[in-house]
Amino acid sequence: MVTFAICVTILVLGYLFYSKYVDRVFGPDDRKTPAVEINDGTDYVPMKGWKIFLIQLLNIAGLGPIFGALNGALFGPVVYLWIVFGTIFAGGVHDYMAGMMSMRNRGLSVSELTGKYLGPAMLTVMRLFSVVLLVMIGVVFSKGPAGLIDILTPIEKDETFWLWVIIAYYFVATFLPIDKIIGKAYPVFGIALLVMAFGVGGVIFFSPKYHMPEFWNGLANTHPNGIPILPFLFITVACGAISGFHATQSPMMARCCTSERQGRKIFYGAMVAEGIIALVWAAAGMSFYDNAQALLKAGAGVNAVVYEICSTTLGKVGSILAILGVIACPITSGDTAYRSARLTLADWIRFDQKSIKNRLILTIPLLSAGVVISQLDYSVVWRYFSWSNQTLAMILLWAGASYLAREHKQYFICVLPAVFMSFVTTMYFVLAPECLGILWKAINISSDFQYLVALVSGFVFAVACMLLFFRSISRVVGEVIEEPVEEPAEELEKRGE
Repeated sequence: MVTFAICVTILVLGYLFYSKYVDRVFGPDDRKTPAVEINDGTDYVPMKGWKIFLIQLLNIAGLGPIFGALNGALFGPVVYLWIVFGTIFAGGVHDYMAGMMSMRNRGLSVSELTGKYLGPAMLTVMRLFSVVLLVMIGVVFSKGPAGLIDILTPIEKDETFWLWVIIAYYFVATFLPIDKIIGKAYPVFGIALLVMAFGVGGVIFFSPKYHMPEFWNGLANTHPNGIPILPFLFITVACGAISGFHATQSPMMARCCTSERQGRKIFYGAMVAEGIIALVWAAAGMSFYDNAQALLKAGAGVNAVVYEICSTTLGKVGSILAILGVIACPITSGDTAYRSARLTLADWIRFDQKSIKNRLILTIPLLSAGVVISQLDYSVVWRYFSWSNQTLAMILLWAGASYLAREHKQYFICVLPAVFMSFVTTMYFVLAPECLGILWKAINISSDFQYLVALVSGFVFAVACMLLFFRSISRVVGEVIEEPVEEPAEELEKRGE
């Protein structure tokens, strides 16, 4: 209980002080934002700050801080440390830089931003990488809810039927103007996500029935399967500390901000709120069940765990919130993933999205690709998403460092977390069974040797990235980066583009 209170306090202090420092380093000013300057009534739409905050929170959260934190709880109280310090020094900086860099560049998507600040080779890689990742996220956040609706609804419809219902919703939400569905309904779901987290956290914190683990009881790895903390904890928790998916969502909200000075509260603030939600669910996972083995075997998966915890701690209200959380939250993240994929493609081919026809031209192929991928094994899609998600976060942090270096600002706020994420993502790639781990199994190498190779590989790659960064900025610092030239939508329409 004391440990939990300390961690929440540190997160709040991190927002009050470190986020202000990060904000001063970036230097927001009173220039016109893309929402004001472009304002196309579709994707560039001015909104109130509180509404953007709630939409951003829901977009970046979904079930990430719940599922990731519950899986992270298997490792024991050490998960608290990653959630707290990962949120403050990595996730908050990552989300803030993605949103603010986009706002400074006419709302550009993450692939265009990384290409601009890391070079044309990275531009091509990131265009493909981010679109594939976003479609995978759309698939992950459609199959999961479809299966749960199938279990909870009394009508005789199978999971495939509900999957098509969700895809039909995605089709509508992806091409409609952002203020029609997302701007109206998603703040409500964002509030529900907060109510669920604070309700569960309050009951577990104040009830004598539950006993939260404390740091002084030990930080040893308690994972029942013996999975090492490094690097797997840092990939597993994901959205509760840092997530590359957020880099695809922040630019979408950057197109709705009316002032750069909103950035700290919206982008960094939403990440801290998500960190607190993750802390609640990590504590719930460790307190509600007697041990990590019981948590691992509970129910029929994480959905069942969420439902059991909510219904037990909050009664009927908790049951409703749990159903809302495990169904509505992933669906809302799924449709914004497809929307971000549409915007990424539009930025890539300079394809104006003001007309319905142009939006449909991109929306239909993206959803079709999602339908095809949804036929694959869900667990396989999720495993590849986990690694690619954190790899995207690492790339965005290096892009943020490059931007700050070119602006002669204190780039270490991005370099330090970028180095760490380079290290852990490389380690994971070498060890994970869905990556190079399959080769280790084939040649029957000892696990200790595998781990040593992963450690060395992670260290070498992180150092190489750092050296490459310093070499590149020594050449380009002082250069003037031309702003992207984008013709007015009216001119594009006249030429039929």
